[in-house]
Amino acid sequence: MTESSLVTDRRRAADEHAPANCTPANCTPDSRAVAVRLAALSHPARIEILKHLSASRSCCCREVVEHLDLAQSTVSQHLKILVEAGLIRFEPDRQRSRYELDRAALADVSASLAALVDSCCSGR
Repeated sequence: MTESSLVTDRRRAADEHAPANCTPANCTPDSRAVAVRLAALSHPARIEILKHLSASRSCCCREVVEHLDLAQSTVSQHLKILVEAGLIRFEPDRQRSRYELDRAALADVSASLAALVDSCCSGR
C-alpha cells in the first residue's frame, strides 16, 4: 500500500466515522482524524492489541491471536480497524503480514486529547 493511498484511506475512514452534523464549516480535519483514532481505541480487544504490539518490534496476526485467545478473523478485523485509524502499521512479509505500533500516531492521540481536555477545562 502506498503512502498516498494510505492517506486517502484514512481520510475516507474519517469521513465515514464523522458525525452526521459535522460539516467542513464546523468540523476540522484534525477533529475528524482524532475522532477516528479514538473510535479505534474504543474496544478493549484493540487496547490489548496495542499493549501487545508495544512490547514487541512487530508481530503477525497469529501471535496476537495466541496472546488474546480470540478467533483469527476477529483479530484480523481489529487489526484492520487499527491500521485504518493509523495507529499501527502493516507490512506484508512473505506469507505472514507484520504489524507494528505507530508510536508517533499514539503520541499524537495523547497530545490531541490533552489539548481538548485543557481547552474544555481551562475556564474553571
